[in-house]
Amino acid sequence: MCGIRIEVEGGRITSIRGDTEDPFSRGHICPKAVALKDLHEDPDRLRHPMKRTASGWEQVSWEEALDEVARRLYETQRAHGRESVATYLGNPGSHNMGVLLFVPGFLRALGSRNKYSATSMDQLPHHLASHLMFGHQLLIPIPDLDHTQYLLMLGANPLASNGSLMTVPDVRTRLRAIQQRGGKVVVVDPRRTETANIADEHLFIRPGTDALFLFAVLHEVLKAPRLGRLEEMTEGLETVRALAADFPPERVAGATGVPAETIRRVAEAFARSETAVCYGRVGVSTQAFGGLCQWLINTLNIVSGNFDRVGGALFTRPAFDVVGGVRAMRMGRGAFGRWKSRVRGLPEFSGELPVATLADEILTQGEGQIRALVTVAGNPVLSTPNGGRLEQALSSLDFMVCLDPYLNETTRHAHFILPPPSALERSQYDVVFHVFAVRNTARYAPPLFDPGPRAMHDWRILQALQHRLEVLRKGRRLRGELAFQALRRLGPEGILEVGLRTGPYGVRARGLRGSLSLSALRRAPHGVDLGPLKPSLPGRLQTKDRRILLAPAPFVEDVKRLREMLEGAVVPGQGELLLIGRRHLRDNNSWMHNVPKLMTGKTRCTLMIHPEDAKAAGLGEGDEAVVTSRAGEVSVPVVVTDEVMQGVVSLPHGYGHGRKGTRLKVAVEHAGASLNDLTDEQRVDALCGNAAFSGVPVRVVRAPASRSG
Repeated sequence: MCGIRIEVEGGRITSIRGDTEDPFSRGHICPKAVALKDLHEDPDRLRHPMKRTASGWEQVSWEEALDEVARRLYETQRAHGRESVATYLGNPGSHNMGVLLFVPGFLRALGSRNKYSATSMDQLPHHLASHLMFGHQLLIPIPDLDHTQYLLMLGANPLASNGSLMTVPDVRTRLRAIQQRGGKVVVVDPRRTETANIADEHLFIRPGTDALFLFAVLHEVLKAPRLGRLEEMTEGLETVRALAADFPPERVAGATGVPAETIRRVAEAFARSETAVCYGRVGVSTQAFGGLCQWLINTLNIVSGNFDRVGGALFTRPAFDVVGGVRAMRMGRGAFGRWKSRVRGLPEFSGELPVATLADEILTQGEGQIRALVTVAGNPVLSTPNGGRLEQALSSLDFMVCLDPYLNETTRHAHFILPPPSALERSQYDVVFHVFAVRNTARYAPPLFDPGPRAMHDWRILQALQHRLEVLRKGRRLRGELAFQALRRLGPEGILEVGLRTGPYGVRARGLRGSLSLSALRRAPHGVDLGPLKPSLPGRLQTKDRRILLAPAPFVEDVKRLREMLEGAVVPGQGELLLIGRRHLRDNNSWMHNVPKLMTGKTRCTLMIHPEDAKAAGLGEGDEAVVTSRAGEVSVPVVVTDEVMQGVVSLPHGYGHGRKGTRLKVAVEHAGASLNDLTDEQRVDALCGNAAFSGVPVRVVRAPASRSG
């Protein structure tokens, strides 16, 4: 989403820097942008289809690869049923216009309910709350950072992530601006993160108890709710008030580790502020009550009068409107619980099942067992809970194909790897993350390099497989052939053009000097500023009667489980610590670990442990620790620090590159330990099935060969 300037000489990149003329990022640049050169030139990046044979990996033609992949998928489904083929979509696909626009057709051609993605180990609670409260899974309320006076953040570290489901370049400057205009930033997190270090206040909280803290804050704010004009378009306030009555600050203080007087002070400051907004991200989503957390955050913003208000939480109005645009351009509203997974009975959301049960569905025999898998831009062995068990499951598959540019920890199990060109060899318009941006803008980037005649874009790979599957099922039909050729000619750019022209700033828009189109964006390489976020209710709501539902039944019913947790006084067992993850700016994702520039400096794959816990375990700075959970065991060097609260240890995600059979030279040199060899696939949010990575019970001891300095 950040504007960058790339200089090229003789076909090679000589400079990458931030574009100071970009109206959104204003010259800001992050390590991912700088890494584009190394990713493009990486000698480990695959450039041709690869087939695994008895003698190793062999390069094959695109025709041979696509024909055999489609045939094997078709034959698997014909022999074992539609559900025998599963799909997994990784995080990078969300940033790829071609994948986003063409993967739905491929999924429809497969027709399997066994669909999985990175959503259910990250932001599923956000989508569930938006679907149930506002009528659409992508109506995510965005903090108006540029105008708020009080920002309350839970489980979020935007200085490392640049905002995640709050697209916000140069977040440090924006947070400083809140303070410079007399506002306040408060961070609630089990770790004193990079963001917490620049905040006005940081509160330690015991992992997995954020819903209790939020309910207690809500309890105080509801003493004098201020819905204002939202009152007439909101229903369920009395139900929420009754639920919150069970969670006063004094009752939750012991469980959360946050004193009652502190909770009350935060609630009073939030309610008293001229404008305020609460925001919660990965840390509050990836826990046993992630769904309740996101519901409570939305509810707190609404009842405090800070929803659909400048300086509070607002909806975006993107140029390519996947929420309220013309029907052909919309993405699905979402759906919940229409069916459940075969083995563990976890609920479906928006046509997908929770990825925490993917290994179960592969390893458990019976009707509907997964026998083949297609992955698109994902490395679930390192990114999903209990990666070791999933790895075992992948090795048992009859067939596996991966759309991916690398031979990594996941794709090494594939029978075919189909690599797309690099990011600099394709065009880009961010279809999804404009929906989550703190300002409305639009920018199109054409390809910088020609990928060459032998390359195949991922959208073309997906469309080609879709077409072959349809031909195998129905035979060649004139209508199908014409549709395939027409869509191929249209491509991502053609769909983008339609979306822009029919969007809120297109030909139908009033008050604009010129309608927004692809050609207009081509003439504006720095991007187009479409203005700040603005109030948009009730028109933007997608519920049947354009009302906000404050008390959806699934959330109301799930509060019983939260009460049981509180009454049970859940505490770690003797000698147990609670494991949380963490992000670093330069190694946010596993694919960044093969970039030499990003892996310089001190080792970052370390276990952070509080001095008192280190002392109890006989650990000193730099010692090697053995960390054990129900799911597995890893060995990792220790950093002793009061940056984590006592009783908590922290390990970054995305590492674990020591597996044999990969081609990731730089990553292997910085292998580290995989957080997801410790996380537990049995630990999920029972409401929606999202993986509960945060707060995993572990035991930490000094490795036998390690000596304290």
